[in-house]
Amino acid sequence: QVQLAESGGGLVQTGGSLRISCVSSRPTFNAYGMGWFRQAPGKEREFVGSASFIGGTTYYADSVKGRFTISRDNAENTVYLQMNSLKPEDTAVYYCAYKWSLERGGHFSTVAFYDDWGQGTQVTVSS
Repeated sequence: QVQLAESGGGLVQTGGSLRISCVSSRPTFNAYGMGWFRQAPGKEREFVGSASFIGGTTYYADSVKGRFTISRDNAENTVYLQMNSLKPEDTAVYYCAYKWSLERGGHFSTVAFYDDWGQGTQVTVSS
């Protein structure tokens, strides 16, 4: 069973930066892609950004575009989410998810697209 482990969350002030990581127990060099999602208390899990490893492209939600960046370290089976200019509304538990192969269709921005999920890491932005 694949394990995904997020880390690096914490408390940061408005305008600050944070980088969270997602380490996979399965080699990621041939994965189809991955996504970052977040969930605030009382809200549904929402799409933050994704990376298509086959196409080499990234895609971000409008709410984080220009502030968040996804990067990847294949040697470490790790993906990062660099978050800059953080706002209180960014406060949530952040989850990473992987899509290993395109056996079925779907879109990177949907929860159902992904095969495996991490347990999440809390990010809190104080005002």
